[in-house]
Amino acid sequence: MNGSSRVAEGRGDTTAGSPISPYRVAAIQTDPTLFAKDENIATLLRLTEEAARAGAKLIVQTEMATTAYCWGSRTEIAPYVEPVPGPTTERFGELAARYGCYIVVGLAEVAPETGIYYNTAALVGPDGVEGVYRKTHSYISEPKWAKDGDLGLPVFDTPLGRIAITICMDAVYPETTRIPALRGADVICFPTNWLSEKSPSPSWMARAFESGVYLIAANRYGLERGVQFSGGSCVIDPDGAVQDFLDVGDGVVYGVVDVRRARDKRLQPGRTEDKLADRRPDAYGNMTLHTYLWNGHTFHGLYELRPLPEGRLSRASVVQMAPTAGDVVGNLDRIATLAAGPEAAGSDLLVFPELAVCGPIMDMATVESVAEAVPGPATERLREIAARSSTLVVAGLAERDGDRLYNSAVLVSPEGVVGVYRKIHLTADDKAWATPGDGGLPTFDTPVGRIGLLIGYDAVFPEAARSLAIDGADLIACPSLVTGPAVMPWGATVIPHLPHVPVGPTADHFHLWRERARENNTYVAFANGIGASKEGAMGWSGIFGPGTEDQPRFDALIHGAEAGAVSLPIDTTNLDTPYATNPVRAKDLLGMRMPIWYDPLQVLHPAQPTNPMESSRREPAMVGP
Repeated sequence: MNGSSRVAEGRGDTTAGSPISPYRVAAIQTDPTLFAKDENIATLLRLTEEAARAGAKLIVQTEMATTAYCWGSRTEIAPYVEPVPGPTTERFGELAARYGCYIVVGLAEVAPETGIYYNTAALVGPDGVEGVYRKTHSYISEPKWAKDGDLGLPVFDTPLGRIAITICMDAVYPETTRIPALRGADVICFPTNWLSEKSPSPSWMARAFESGVYLIAANRYGLERGVQFSGGSCVIDPDGAVQDFLDVGDGVVYGVVDVRRARDKRLQPGRTEDKLADRRPDAYGNMTLHTYLWNGHTFHGLYELRPLPEGRLSRASVVQMAPTAGDVVGNLDRIATLAAGPEAAGSDLLVFPELAVCGPIMDMATVESVAEAVPGPATERLREIAARSSTLVVAGLAERDGDRLYNSAVLVSPEGVVGVYRKIHLTADDKAWATPGDGGLPTFDTPVGRIGLLIGYDAVFPEAARSLAIDGADLIACPSLVTGPAVMPWGATVIPHLPHVPVGPTADHFHLWRERARENNTYVAFANGIGASKEGAMGWSGIFGPGTEDQPRFDALIHGAEAGAVSLPIDTTNLDTPYATNPVRAKDLLGMRMPIWYDPLQVLHPAQPTNPMESSRREPAMVGP
């Protein structure tokens, strides 16, 4: 490399003034062997050269590709660690120079100045090491030998565009791709040793979709020390769709990166919604708070200011329906009928779609005729419905407050309005009539538990659900009238998995609202409309449990766009023990967040400073933390 830092600036489609043409990329899938570093490197050199000969300009290897993964101690791995730059990066640098490509090499790094070990991925180009990333969020195995990454979440400016790296467990956390995307990343290179579910994982798809970036996932397969890895290496588009994949076996997966597509952050072609520009950092004030560093019961109960609700065993239901535009009386009558019907019987919480009270807003004349204050006649009718069914009701409506109109959701109990949420992330249709919400992202305490509210488009923004979880939400109710992102099916895998993992074809492999539940250890109740928006909402309503990707799925789902309702038991107990074991109360994933690196999530206009690494290695071109 040339020793100067190339700083990524702006969101155009050029680097150093030259247009970037679409180019071929590759993911290398292997099954490396412990204690066989030389053999592993030989396999990687062969497959990497195969990819380079085939025209791949960016080639990604698996996590710890040179050494394998399941190490038990610093002593055991000590003979296999090496510095960066070092012998292995030099060998791959020769390939990069010969073919004019860039290679992401996964290896166990030692920092010579400290003797500290890291799970590392190096970006090697024709001029040598261009960048280094150290895994930020450790899986259970890293603390046996490696320190958490201390280089932040950098972006490296190259002739191929702006490249970032994230490693395995990092992808459970939206922050690790969101922050590079805010700094201009076009491509996320993703070396991983993923396990416990059929791959490509829906978590990988979520990371690509929500920030509009390409994700090149190189995953290993095979069995090591009793751990079964899931294969499924792939290239994922900025809309979350998989270009190509390899289920099992050594091999190369190819794809194409079009930088212009990565820099077009529109939600859908022909729409104006923007996945980054529509963010509301002014509402994300708790992104850097490490609230689950301590036991949630103790933390939220500190000073007895706002302890978590005791919680209980409950039942929640979501109702999928097509509200009629402008017909408040008729819609409320239907809500009352559905609340009293057999599908909702015994529910402690009923969630109806976005604008369920007034129907979709087609024009200003409609909204002027249906908008009303809260509390008001509509919320009084909802209170009566809640009292008749002895339940809580969440429903969407057009709210009038003085001369302002809001797309709002109300949480109503038999006693009255418990809380109001005004939608903060507005679609183009919303902006035609609604004011952006001014109340932030509140949570409300009820006998069912602590409840947060989102509306439709809000869920595209990972910061929104994360904010509610940080505040202790047990359940997020999400009334919606959305057409996407699409629920994606996936086929079978030949990789053997534990009995709870569906290895056959699945119709709902990727469902964004399930990912919001998994990554936040919360229940999510997604009540979507059908055929009720200008484009026709997609349905697929459901309730999703708080378990992570390595736990059995616990959800209830309406497949497709038929009217109906589904219910799921909700458990928000576990405050009667010193340390919670219920995931919705323990929120282990939130406890493992690394907020020290998350400042850009709260900044209105994240800076893109040059921040070369302070070490004895050659300084890579990067956009620093």
